[in-house]
Amino acid sequence: MKQEADERNWPAADRSISIATNPSARKTGVNTVVVILAMAIFTPVLVLLLCLVLGYMAVRSRRTKTAGDPRGGQSRPWVDEDLQDDSEAKTKDEEGEWQGKHEDIPHVPYLSERHPEEEMLSRAQRFYTLMNQRRTMRFISPEPVPREVIDNVIHTAGTAPSGAHTEPWTFVVVSDPDVKHRIRLIVEEEEEINYRQRMGDKWVKDLANLRTNWIKEYLDVAPYLILIFKQTYGILPDNKKRVHYYNEISVSIACGILLAALQNVGLVTVTSTPLNCGPKLRLLLKRPVNEKLLMLLPVGYPAKDATVPDLKRKPLHDILVHI
Repeated sequence: MKQEADERNWPAADRSISIATNPSARKTGVNTVVVILAMAIFTPVLVLLLCLVLGYMAVRSRRTKTAGDPRGGQSRPWVDEDLQDDSEAKTKDEEGEWQGKHEDIPHVPYLSERHPEEEMLSRAQRFYTLMNQRRTMRFISPEPVPREVIDNVIHTAGTAPSGAHTEPWTFVVVSDPDVKHRIRLIVEEEEEINYRQRMGDKWVKDLANLRTNWIKEYLDVAPYLILIFKQTYGILPDNKKRVHYYNEISVSIACGILLAALQNVGLVTVTSTPLNCGPKLRLLLKRPVNEKLLMLLPVGYPAKDATVPDLKRKPLHDILVHI
């Protein structure tokens, strides 16, 4: 130890002579060189392996989100992916200028009928009774329904409010048996994947009591299929794009009015939102790239042997807050 301490106090030239003549010091120097060389050789390899591992983890995380969250967490690909139509990506139809709506719209007097309070209450109660009879119906009769009735209920749905009065909806009515069957094949193919992979165990178990699965016979049986598309933007005569504000909320309100109009005429439906079917159905029905499927409604009379789950709706005090 004393010798090593003395050597540290030697001049640099003397220390080099000591290393050359001292086998232990020479061995230590060689080991240091070997370590440095090894680090120089293997560091790029380790960095490459680390990048590969991180890349794999990122891809796996993305696939996990696509498969859905069985705990019912924040990841909801059944909503997000269905409204992300990849078939529209970077097409020439997407190019062009955007333009808002700048029209000088005249205002006119609002005319309405005011009812006595007793009649108001009576109307409200009768309408509630009518709508409380509405049920989700998967057993639909093939019996024909007058086309004029369907046209009128859709006309009623078109009275819905919309952001800046852009009316961003398209209602596609399908009655052709061949097209209906092709729609069923697309829906059932995707729905089986949804039930087996995307939706997760919790969602599938919640649906089990309703006796629903990926088999959708009513898509063939119902006399009409109404597919509601939201227009993410409008296309003006000069090919400029028109902004459609709150297009999804606007179309959803129109769907609610459509359900009420169907109930009013004695027809039934099931509110179907076929997950991840939007792009294929849009192409099948030859809809433009600015339209995305929001809802699919099979419409008709209820089947004679139709049944529904014995469900109860929340009482008024559970959904109403007076302030």
